[in-house]
Amino acid sequence: MKLLIKTAARNILRNSRRSLMTGSAVAAGAMAMLLFGGFVAYIFAGLETSNVQRIGHLSVFRAGYFLFGSGNPSAYGIDDYRRVMKLISEDPVIGPLLNVETPTQSLVGIAGNFSDGNEASKTFLGVGLIPSERDRMQQWDEHGTGQVRAPDHRLSDNDEARGLVGVGLARILGLCHPLQVSDCPAAPERGAKVESPKPRDDLVGLAQLEASSSVEKTDKAPHLDLLGATAGGAPNVVSLVVAGAEPQGVRELDDNYIAMHLALAQQLVYGRGEHKVTAIVLQLKHTSDMPAVRARLKQLFEQNHLDLEVRDFGELAPFYVQVVAMFSTIFVFISLVMGVIVLFAVVNTMTMNVMERTNEIGTIRAMGVRRSGVRSQFILEGALIGAIGATAGALLGVAIAALVNWAGLSWVPPGNSGAVPFRVDVLKHPLLMSITWLVLTFVAIAAALIPANRAARLSVVDALRHV
Repeated sequence: MKLLIKTAARNILRNSRRSLMTGSAVAAGAMAMLLFGGFVAYIFAGLETSNVQRIGHLSVFRAGYFLFGSGNPSAYGIDDYRRVMKLISEDPVIGPLLNVETPTQSLVGIAGNFSDGNEASKTFLGVGLIPSERDRMQQWDEHGTGQVRAPDHRLSDNDEARGLVGVGLARILGLCHPLQVSDCPAAPERGAKVESPKPRDDLVGLAQLEASSSVEKTDKAPHLDLLGATAGGAPNVVSLVVAGAEPQGVRELDDNYIAMHLALAQQLVYGRGEHKVTAIVLQLKHTSDMPAVRARLKQLFEQNHLDLEVRDFGELAPFYVQVVAMFSTIFVFISLVMGVIVLFAVVNTMTMNVMERTNEIGTIRAMGVRRSGVRSQFILEGALIGAIGATAGALLGVAIAALVNWAGLSWVPPGNSGAVPFRVDVLKHPLLMSITWLVLTFVAIAAALIPANRAARLSVVDALRHV
């Protein structure tokens, strides 16, 4: 075997220029696959991190909410949610795997800004949360993407009246100037002012009356009057002190988003009735634990006769699943293209080698070398070209990835509201490197099979008199 390898290496060096060009094609394929694969892996890690920071790994809902509850969140509230949370956190299987367990309340309604001469109102999609637990969730970064967010001090567990709005909603409701939001133009001056009913004659008047006392305590801080319907169907109004505007990655959400304290959301949705929550969000320490925790939750709910269901972040954020599927398809397509290029390059090189060494093949066959020996010789040459080229491409890909990461570039991926680091994670995925090397080496071996079989089938007499 050692002799075969030495002979194959010498034969490669005999046509060094041709072997170099073929090896370069293999190296280029390996480099392209590794760099794009590393970039795709970083995109997947970044998308997973942003979604887990926002909605956790798993969410517990009342059965039916996922399909029907968005139109009426109050009708799908989880009864006695504190007992359910305690049941989950104290479970010997789930408890050690939990990072954060927090309740949330979804709600819809109408937000109005009627201060300083404004008369703007807009439907909104709100979420009630616990600010400190939201900050803890945003520290999760298992994959080291660098997307950790600093604690947001605009919301506080001790101030239930404060909340955040999307930048688009702030623009629509005329809050850009009070909140000092950049890149947020004020509404143009209107021509003729249309007379509107007095506020006291409609539900907006009710909002102003209910919120007047709380507004006086906020030192003229910008505020919104939120109008919604309780679980019983009665209109309800609360006042929200707007602590700031937070850009959202999707415009439709940015124009409708409000985040508030869980207690304020419950007050708007349930009034004086029993306060429930829409979901119990579970953020785990490691994503790999998600299947085991989900299975255990299902078992736990069945044992305690709880009408609850579990959904993971992939089901709640279909955009993540779509992006993963799209980039995976692109990666496979690029890999196929690189594989075809390598295949034809090696086939061409080995075919030329067979034609130039026909007399040599006849000579060694006449000396007693069997067909299998000739075949093995050429296959081994193809394998060496593929292995050397793939190794060089892998080293070059690692070097370029390190250079890109060192440069400190940033970009704004789809669905994000701010810039994130631009990275190519090659070294973090040794499996990607191993598979790329093995695939290209195997392609080179497969490409060498055709000319190797042709060389092995040559007639000894015809090969010896070949000119």
